[in-house]
Amino acid sequence: MEFLKELFSFMRARKKYWLAPIIVVMVMFGGLIVFSQGSAVAPFIYTIF
Repeated sequence: MEFLKELFSFMRARKKYWLAPIIVVMVMFGGLIVFSQGSAVAPFIYTIF
């Protein structure tokens, strides 16, 4: 949790607000990969890429 606090304080202090969408997309892709490892949705997700 400390890492996230430091990351957001860095973004606020340096006015790097453009990093937020990149981080959100990376977290979503990570969650999608973890979710699709053992599910029936995996073949459909692989066709997207």
